[in-house]
Amino acid sequence: MTIQAMQKTPPAIPGTYVRMLFDYLEGQGCAAEAVLGEPAPAADAGGLSYSVGRWQTLLERAAQHLDDPALGLRVGATISPAHLGALGYVLLASSGVPAALERYVRYQRLVHDVSPVGYRLDGNALVLEWSAESRGVGLLVNQCGMAALVQFARDITGSGVTPLAVHFVEPQPADMAPYAALFRCPLVFAADATRIDFAVSLLSLPLRQPDPALVAMLESQVQHRLASLPQKDDLAQLVRRHIASSLIQGEPLLDQIAGELNMSGRTLRRKLEQGGNTFRMLLDETRLQMAQGYLRDKRLALPEVALLLGYSEQSAFNRAFLRWSGDTPSSWRRKMFIGLAITER
Repeated sequence: MTIQAMQKTPPAIPGTYVRMLFDYLEGQGCAAEAVLGEPAPAADAGGLSYSVGRWQTLLERAAQHLDDPALGLRVGATISPAHLGALGYVLLASSGVPAALERYVRYQRLVHDVSPVGYRLDGNALVLEWSAESRGVGLLVNQCGMAALVQFARDITGSGVTPLAVHFVEPQPADMAPYAALFRCPLVFAADATRIDFAVSLLSLPLRQPDPALVAMLESQVQHRLASLPQKDDLAQLVRRHIASSLIQGEPLLDQIAGELNMSGRTLRRKLEQGGNTFRMLLDETRLQMAQGYLRDKRLALPEVALLLGYSEQSAFNRAFLRWSGDTPSSWRRKMFIGLAITER
């Protein structure tokens, strides 16, 4: 089983992820903005992105200031769902580790695009392997990414899961102690690929209770968008509500929604047609209304809006929104804020 990397886009890292470094420095008693030479991204900075070079430079400044060549490990180990922005919502909404892992691989390049990771089964091992791009981002960036993934796996399962092995493409460091303390498994350096091997049993672990704050935020957003949807007959409105609640897990299908309503897909299709509707029509209308609501929220970057609407690629969302509204999402958002500014004068 292999998940292929998605189509290349310019590497970018969300402000929510970069904030992890600022938070770590503050926790060490440092004035993070003075050390790094720039202001911290806001806690809800989903619309702010950093180039991989800029992220590498920030990590290097912090490592030099603290004289800590393993800084990336320590920063990555502090990850929380909030540091992944909207992707954190998606993972917390998953039914289990397999669903969370597949969604992470599917959506990662929308919100955290440095070196994409794929996974495969290799005997009794679940292998997570980063692309060849990991060779050019630097040890600190790879430290942070790999530590964050292992720590997130531990947090989301509520277990002390330990990898079978961790592989770095960089040469072996002089001090192995920080690596051993975090990963607690065999370590390979100067490896052919950046990868982490877990026991296949990881896939059968249950997920812990979702983060209440993130879930409440997501539910609040969905309910707010639902309230703005135009009212139709009872069945159509019920379908729209099920569509809206399901979008975070990907594009909902007619049979899926029909099952939630305790009827067959054929029956649901027939009843919708009797009311002058089709499932595709309701799906598009719901997505448009929710998209416009999300676009009014400056905290959400366009890739995050696409993710929350069930798209795995922003380009697909852009094309759909253009078809619905005659405008691109970025242009619609810009015009909306210009109009709002004029109104407020």
